[in-house]
Amino acid sequence: MLKRKDLLGLKDLAAEEIEEILARAAEMRKLLEKNVRKTEHLQGKSVVTLFYENSTRTRTSFEAAAKITGATTASISAQSSSVTKGETLIDTGRNLDALLTDVIIIRHSMSGAPHLLAKNVKASVINAGDGMNEHPTQALLDIFTMKNAFNSIKGLKVVIAGDIKYSRVARSNIWGLNKLGAEVTVVAPKTLLPQDIESMGCTVSCNIDKAIEGANVIMGLRIQLERQQSGLFPSVAEYHKYFGINDSRLSLADSNALVMHPGPVNRRVEMTSGVIDGDNSVILEQVTNGVAVRMAVLDILAGNRR
Repeated sequence: MLKRKDLLGLKDLAAEEIEEILARAAEMRKLLEKNVRKTEHLQGKSVVTLFYENSTRTRTSFEAAAKITGATTASISAQSSSVTKGETLIDTGRNLDALLTDVIIIRHSMSGAPHLLAKNVKASVINAGDGMNEHPTQALLDIFTMKNAFNSIKGLKVVIAGDIKYSRVARSNIWGLNKLGAEVTVVAPKTLLPQDIESMGCTVSCNIDKAIEGANVIMGLRIQLERQQSGLFPSVAEYHKYFGINDSRLSLADSNALVMHPGPVNRRVEMTSGVIDGDNSVILEQVTNGVAVRMAVLDILAGNRR
């Protein structure tokens, strides 16, 4: 049973804990399919999103999940908070505690920031992305999407292609998928591969055509164009030529392979529009599943508090 106060990453979760979240998410997904817009799961609970980085999908998804489950919500961005006046993360957290906040959802550019906050507040803390470390709920929704399609994660051949080096999504997915028995291969130019990535239990490749052969899932990761000024690869066009997912490369995968991406997608960089909008794509389904997974996480943590 998941009896933790916080959800900070998948590295420290057991397979059984991940499965518990996925099972609860399946229940929440059924509510969404019935167009249920309000439940009493978090009635009387207070949820605050505390974002030190810009976000659209993750923040909106968490806010929707909190509102649907009946929580009262508040949203704080660093640009409009007392952080601009010099307030520390711990002081911000303690003030939220004083306001009787039950759950703090935090995104921060510094790896480990959610862990620091969790140690210093009574509220439950959910990591919505910290630096280059983890993004656990994104990986959970990705895994949930895969499980919906294939019933089981065990034995799936999953290929993750793109900016692995700077991707917290990749790290959380590798931890989670490995625990559930998937075979994970990461593909990228050598300049976008962290040195220690193999130690996480995945296969590393610089040949996307070979990696994709027979794959059940192909997940693209956003090429962070703002980093291109450091010359990590010659050009966007060259990246797409050698590592972009197109119809020809998709044909090498299993015919029922899922095409996934955490978003936002750079069209004609990570993937062509034909692949993004094609029959194998579940990119928009991932967005809906993200609400269900975050509803599940909020419900479990709130239940632990009760």
